[in-house]
Amino acid sequence: MSGSVPSQGTRRARITAVTSGKGGVGKTFLSANLAVALARRGEKVLVLDADLGLANLDVVMNLFPKITLHDVFTGRHTLDEALVETSGGFTVLLAGSGMVEYSRLTPEVREQLVGVVRDVVPRFDRILLDTGAGISDVVLYTISLADEVLVVATPEPTSLTDAYATIKVLATTQQRRDLRVLVNQVSKPGEGRVIRGQLQQVVDRFVSPGLEVPVKLEFLGEVPIDPAVRDAVKRRQLLLECLPGTAAAQAVVAAATRLAT
Repeated sequence: MSGSVPSQGTRRARITAVTSGKGGVGKTFLSANLAVALARRGEKVLVLDADLGLANLDVVMNLFPKITLHDVFTGRHTLDEALVETSGGFTVLLAGSGMVEYSRLTPEVREQLVGVVRDVVPRFDRILLDTGAGISDVVLYTISLADEVLVVATPEPTSLTDAYATIKVLATTQQRRDLRVLVNQVSKPGEGRVIRGQLQQVVDRFVSPGLEVPVKLEFLGEVPIDPAVRDAVKRRQLLLECLPGTAAAQAVVAAATRLAT
């Protein structure tokens, strides 16, 4: 059920859903900084804040949007008016926060969301859908619009348990067979690859049996615990802009390079 958004014209953005089993793993922070790295590689990038109702991309980037996705959905403003160019060289489409009407996947929300995605697909090379956490119907429908899925996890046990649950649901309900994993907040080099291996073992044991094609988890990279991340978050700045030489920033660039290939 992936890649279900038809393109218009010759350009067709690759849509990557950035998701996680639980909140607090740095998904939005990573989405924004991956966008910087991809833009520096020459891609025209849009980050769409698809965490409808609990949006925080504007907070991470210190943006004060006058026009949001909610205004586009309600017809008060056009899509062009809602697209915001950032200092990082990419575009954002911000969602309104605290909108209870987007907590459920109604036919209206479904139609509005797919309409917006259809409209932006011809304009960009890459669209990062910064989804909500968990496996609600809104999150799963948003992910269904993507060509590929990037699951963000941390070494914390609850994060891994929820990441596995997300992978299982995507494999069984959307027939996803290839997913990418990015492990954030690792304490030592190689920890992310070990965690991806652990997740793959559990998936091989409990998800892939009975499927014609087994589920494969591709290791996209790991981002170390780095004081620079906390500094950037406090400043509400993009890590790749304010502290580009740090270990975490370099790890994000490496992950973006793999994402682009």
